[in-house]
Amino acid sequence: MTHRILTAASMAALLAGCATMSTAPTASTQALSEPKQAGAAQGISGRALDTTPIAQSAENWRNAQPVREPHAMVVSAQHLATQVGVDILKQGGNAVDAAVAVGYALAVVHPCCGNIGGGGFMTIHLANGQNLFLNFRERAPLAATATMFQDAEGNVVKGRSIDTYLGVGTPGTVMGLDTALAKYGTMPLAKVIQPAIDLAEKGFVLTQGDVNILKRRNDDFAKHDNVAAIFLNNGKPWQVGERLVQPQLAATLKEIQKDGTDAFYKGEIAQKVAAASKANGGLLTAQDFADYNVSWEKPVECDYRGLTVVSAPPPSSGGTTLCEILQILKPYPLGKWGYGSIKATHYLIEAERHAFADRNTDLGDPAFVNNPVAQLISPEHAAKIRAQIKPDRATPSTEVKGGVSAQEGSDTTHFSVVDAQRNAVSVTYTLNFLFGVGQIAGDTGFFLNDEMDDFTSKPGVPNAFGLVQGKANAIAPGKRPLSSMTPTIVLKGGKLFMVTGSPGGSTIISTTLESILNVVDFGMNMQQSVDAPRIHHQWLPDVVMIEPGYLTAENQQALEAMGYTFHEESAWGADEAILVDPKTGELQGANDKRRPAGLAAGY
Repeated sequence: MTHRILTAASMAALLAGCATMSTAPTASTQALSEPKQAGAAQGISGRALDTTPIAQSAENWRNAQPVREPHAMVVSAQHLATQVGVDILKQGGNAVDAAVAVGYALAVVHPCCGNIGGGGFMTIHLANGQNLFLNFRERAPLAATATMFQDAEGNVVKGRSIDTYLGVGTPGTVMGLDTALAKYGTMPLAKVIQPAIDLAEKGFVLTQGDVNILKRRNDDFAKHDNVAAIFLNNGKPWQVGERLVQPQLAATLKEIQKDGTDAFYKGEIAQKVAAASKANGGLLTAQDFADYNVSWEKPVECDYRGLTVVSAPPPSSGGTTLCEILQILKPYPLGKWGYGSIKATHYLIEAERHAFADRNTDLGDPAFVNNPVAQLISPEHAAKIRAQIKPDRATPSTEVKGGVSAQEGSDTTHFSVVDAQRNAVSVTYTLNFLFGVGQIAGDTGFFLNDEMDDFTSKPGVPNAFGLVQGKANAIAPGKRPLSSMTPTIVLKGGKLFMVTGSPGGSTIISTTLESILNVVDFGMNMQQSVDAPRIHHQWLPDVVMIEPGYLTAENQQALEAMGYTFHEESAWGADEAILVDPKTGELQGANDKRRPAGLAAGY
């Protein structure tokens, strides 16, 4: 087999594109693999990679079976948060009630990624047929400037957007969860937030999956006394079986329970964050909190093989890019060719290459730029792209120029909820890297995001996820950075069929895409679909990332002969998905094996 040599710069950009790396557990493999240090070796912040030291196998997914329940289902990356959601449903709450309860619980038991210091998106399908989207993405401080991450010579300053308070955007999660609950929930905030308060106040026992994630930032926790006091145990890493108690976070959650959104955006919490930001050279002020808002938007919708895909619109790039890829792939008989086949892989890579080029060129916050979504997901645009794809050759990314508009050329977590009435909620929310900026403002108890890194620090310069973006995503006061988060709901005949989504920075889109393709085209159940080895290409760098077991040696060799360069990574993403069996109506819940602390459960 021939192998192409990657330059250090290409490899660094590639590895940085994997926001949530982790390895996959199996019962058959005994040895534990230590976290890869490739990213660090290339000068990448270690928290951009989430490769956890757990047993792995490339083949176990073929026999995987989902959790099956007749009535309702919750799937999240942390088992205690899942159980909180199931309990709310059993008490008579609907999917929105449960989703808000899970969102707050994850802020306690999954602090790397669950958050009240970040923001995200919520896609909702109501049993009456309504499809809704709530944007609670973080916003740039009002004092932000387009060149704030550059030095006097115009060079991007390494680390400024991810390691300092300059990287922190105004958080949106609290207002987002509270807004969804007030409009479509049936329970009061005081009830759905109480389980999170209990988990913070009384603590929870750490599993191996929890400890694996915490250990990724132990050295950084030690740098800040108020962080070390909680996330280190008397200066030492937390161990499996020990109880993590977070009294300061409990106090913050109690303030939100008492006074709702105003407690976070107009009270002492905002003042504490603003004071810490000022003391540490940041830009966030109390005014940024007071001016923050969330918005209900129309989801992006598209058709794929008789199904309706409902997903995230800008400032997410996820739904648009997902739909563009699906429109390109629609005429190709992927199922006939087969999962991991030469032809299916070739056309999947080419579709991703072209769609990511468009994503990086055209999309941004709709309050600041015009997003040509309808054009990007149109049959005409898909046909134009297919005409450029050669059947027997990779298209060099240098030959692909993204964009249909005028001439210009992670860490994150996801959870899914379905209730007995078949209301469904798909939520992806984020701090960006694991534990965000790695700092907590005073005694507030929650980590702050480093979401400002998702902006274009300088057009043409890759961000920490390897994405090369243009002016549409340039920094501006109050602007929301472009995101790859793709909380998605799939309908069949107007009825619920699938709820899916994942963390993973730029890999979110391909992970979510493949969870759909694996079921619809390749006939997998939900657990097989979530666990199956993945593939990802994002235009630049021009390298295809694959998990072990996706390609046979022969197929990889054939694709390399067509001009593709491959790089293998142990795993990435964490799709938490639910499928409605079209024959029985039974729910299939699938926690991604890459998140061993997670759980699918229902009743």
